[in-house]
Amino acid sequence: MASDRDRPESLTDLLGGRRGGVDATVAPVAFGAGWLIGGGSVWYGVVAALVCGVLVAGWRLRRGDRPGSVLVGLLAVCLAALVVLRTGRASDFFLLQLVSNAASALAWLVSIVLRWPLLGVVVGTLLGQRGRWRRDPDLLRAYRRGSWVWVCQYAVRLAVFLPLYAADQVVALVAARVVLTWPLVAACVAVSWWVIRRTLPPGHPGLRHPAERVVSGA
Repeated sequence: MASDRDRPESLTDLLGGRRGGVDATVAPVAFGAGWLIGGGSVWYGVVAALVCGVLVAGWRLRRGDRPGSVLVGLLAVCLAALVVLRTGRASDFFLLQLVSNAASALAWLVSIVLRWPLLGVVVGTLLGQRGRWRRDPDLLRAYRRGSWVWVCQYAVRLAVFLPLYAADQVVALVAARVVLTWPLVAACVAVSWWVIRRTLPPGHPGLRHPAERVVSGA
């Protein structure tokens, strides 16, 4: 039987990627459309975003997504809407995303330094391995290197979003949100999986079968 390492689609299957990313772009696009139709009114944008957010949440529940995950997504839309209504600045709809990306970049970076790379934590949890993957030096090293790709993903977003946010470019922010959501996530998953495969030595049993040994370094 072929090992997980011989299946390039494994990490994509585990982490999802496009489906959640597409869902995440609906509310921002709706906000931008409502804002334009309303002649720059944040109220039009907020109403459009909330309506679409509720519809997406209902659709996700119907297809069997976890209620907790659905609630988090809807809550993010509601918080973004509250920020906009509070400030009256349309570009502030994306402020929560800016903060989230900065925090995520820091969290992934710290996890690498502490030798608890979040890529390994996420995949290990999905595979029911708990911390067993950390006792495999090769797998730990692979997850650490793969996690750097995710740090770069958040850094790219910040590099694009921050200037647009500072310039109050709402339409450009919407476009950037679409381009830098599921396409970037899909690319990140593919590249990090490539990095993992290149790092693991020949004959390694793969992600699902960590070789438990004492970690001497990574």
